[in-house]
Amino acid sequence: MLDVGTGSGYQAAVMAELAGEVHSVERIPALADRARAALAAAGYADRVHVHVGDGTLGLPEHAPYAAIAVAAAAPGIPEALYAQLEPDGRLVVPVGGRWEQLLEVVVRSPDGPLVAGTVPCRFVPLVGEEGFDVR
Repeated sequence: MLDVGTGSGYQAAVMAELAGEVHSVERIPALADRARAALAAAGYADRVHVHVGDGTLGLPEHAPYAAIAVAAAAPGIPEALYAQLEPDGRLVVPVGGRWEQLLEVVVRSPDGPLVAGTVPCRFVPLVGEEGFDVR
């Protein structure tokens, strides 16, 4: 699994309980360091790998992923993340504007992205090449 937006590492730990191995990407080095330490202290050092980088681009070197969870809102389905899913893989991402989004479950299908479900939500903006411009 891929976790985009490591933050404290909590979501990555939950994902590790579900999937076994998780790669998590955080754009802020200090947050990544703190999450790495917290995850190690909680016994997840072998199953959760924290990386620093642009989460909108994922981690193609570790793809494909059965599932990707994004903890920030994107203006649309990030193409780079969708491309890193294995066939029938799922991408969970809040999609919409800065103030209102739909949490979408997107399945990688032979016909392209299939939105399997949505729920109204509000997340912070996803920042990066395929996210919002924060200037």
